[in-house]
Amino acid sequence: MTGVEGVLFDIDGVLVTSWKPVPGAVEALAEVRRRGGVRAFLTNTTSRTCDEIASTLGAAGFDVRPEEIVTAARLTTEYLRSTYPGARVLLLNHGDIRADMPDVEFDDVDPQVVVIGGAGPEFTHEALSRVLDLMVSGVPVVAMHRALMWSESDGLRLDTGAYLPGLEDASGSRIVSVGKPSLAGFLTAAELMGADPASTVMVGDDFRSDVLPAQRVGMAGVLVRTGKFRQPVLDLAVDRPDHILDSVADLPGLLDRLG
Repeated sequence: MTGVEGVLFDIDGVLVTSWKPVPGAVEALAEVRRRGGVRAFLTNTTSRTCDEIASTLGAAGFDVRPEEIVTAARLTTEYLRSTYPGARVLLLNHGDIRADMPDVEFDDVDPQVVVIGGAGPEFTHEALSRVLDLMVSGVPVVAMHRALMWSESDGLRLDTGAYLPGLEDASGSRIVSVGKPSLAGFLTAAELMGADPASTVMVGDDFRSDVLPAQRVGMAGVLVRTGKFRQPVLDLAVDRPDHILDSVADLPGLLDRLG
């Protein structure tokens, strides 16, 4: 892997879809490890903990350790520690990920900070209206990410980023986001890998949330035509990905060319 120190992977839509392996993904991931490159997995998945993600990927044939996984919940926890230490938190999220948020005090009654995670059935009119009411009252809101959608085997699903602009417009205040496409998430992942961003390859299925922000911090961006990839979205984009592959199964060949 001469010239490439490490590879940063998105998970959903790149390695798996509905947690089933993309054809060739298991072999590609094993090949990256065989070549000696460092790896990390940057995901906006907020329905499972790092341990649960590693276990599910392991059951699908992937050799992945929990410490290699950087979730939006992990990034948000670090942000809360540095920005709102000791604050009481109201969490609106689909899935129980509190194990990845140690030392955070959760309070549904009298919160000092609201954290919005991944979208799901919990995003009811009542719940979102309460978030708006708290925002208008001056309670800060932190979003784990601004992803607009994710992919399931039977189609696309709206995600948190579809709700945030309405809350911001109605309240007149800004919501800080921590996970993808925030540039800080990519830099933190590279730091955890121990790799220079300029020598890191980012593989994602979402040009706007995965590939473009990675390129903005100096990484080589690789867009795969699986998961949520849609050709019309790419056709309308002003910027272009550094590389486009049919799937992550083609990554070893690209690494050969980059090396």
